Amino acid sequence: MTLVTGIATYVIIWWLTLFIVLPFGVVTQEEAGEVEEGTAPSAPARPQIVRKLLITTAASLVIFAGAYWLLEVSGIGLDDIPFMPKFGEKY
Repeated sequence: MTLVTGIATYVIIWWLTLFIVLPFGVVTQEEAGEVEEGTAPSAPARPQIVRKLLITTAASLVIFAGAYWLLEVSGIGLDDIPFMPKFGEKY
């Protein structure tokens, strides 16, 4: 895995993880009973975005490390997945 491929893979994993983590612990303004005028009642009362970014970064590092180990260290590659087409074959 080249440096550019590794960075691109990490960024994709980070964004996917962010979208998974964003809804955790959300309490809407309506549920909290403090709807501010001019906002939707479904807006979060306390978004806790910094906490979610830290969780996303840590989880992404673990997932990326596992993917890197699987593809680079263990010797298992994409060609070893039985249901995927073999790369480099001509059809």
